[in-house]
Amino acid sequence: MNDNANPKTPAWFVAGTDTEVGKTFAACALLLALRWRGYRAIGMKPVAAGTDAEGKNEDVERLIAASGVAAPRESINPYLFAPAIAPHIAADEAGIVIDIGRIAAAFDRLRGMTDTVLVEGVGGFCVPLGQHSDTADLAERLALPVILVVGMRLGCISHALLTCQAIAARGLPLAGWIANRIDPAMPRFDENLAALRERVAAPLLGVIPHASTPEQAAELLRLPEAVGRS
Repeated sequence: MNDNANPKTPAWFVAGTDTEVGKTFAACALLLALRWRGYRAIGMKPVAAGTDAEGKNEDVERLIAASGVAAPRESINPYLFAPAIAPHIAADEAGIVIDIGRIAAAFDRLRGMTDTVLVEGVGGFCVPLGQHSDTADLAERLALPVILVVGMRLGCISHALLTCQAIAARGLPLAGWIANRIDPAMPRFDENLAALRERVAAPLLGVIPHASTPEQAAELLRLPEAVGRS
């Protein structure tokens, strides 16, 4: 439990049904939606893997650009690894142990600086961070409600429902979910969306069309109930 955080500052953990489902894109759109409604919002990427020639990670840079509050990079992104591989492998190769306590302390600092924080996970909900920890442990330690990004493609229903079960098993509330249309050719899109709406026990915060910009997506999203609805 993250006992030091300000309980008056709403925050969420943004999880995905898999890797490459648009978590960062959705988080950026949510940050913009929050800012447009008058909230000082900041995005956090506790663990990132994959850097460019300047040593920067694309997801981290996108979150910083979408945020409305400047903060130290070591708080926004406590762990950054150069190779674009699974974080526990990257950490092991670098001789580093990913410390969830260090991430929690960074989160507390960010929470004290702003009106709301979005913490983006890495890959799916249960990605290993080390021999004895994973991103589900991180979400549980931060004690945050979860916003689930569902990559709308063949197989997404099972992935989404299994992830919802994993979130519930950690005792975390599901604040809402976002349907991100990553496959424009997905057959029976409307029927799959309807099946998810019937089965996911949380509000649909929005459907993001394929090839949208973050600004366009932000206009389509409703906010989680903790900060009101659009």
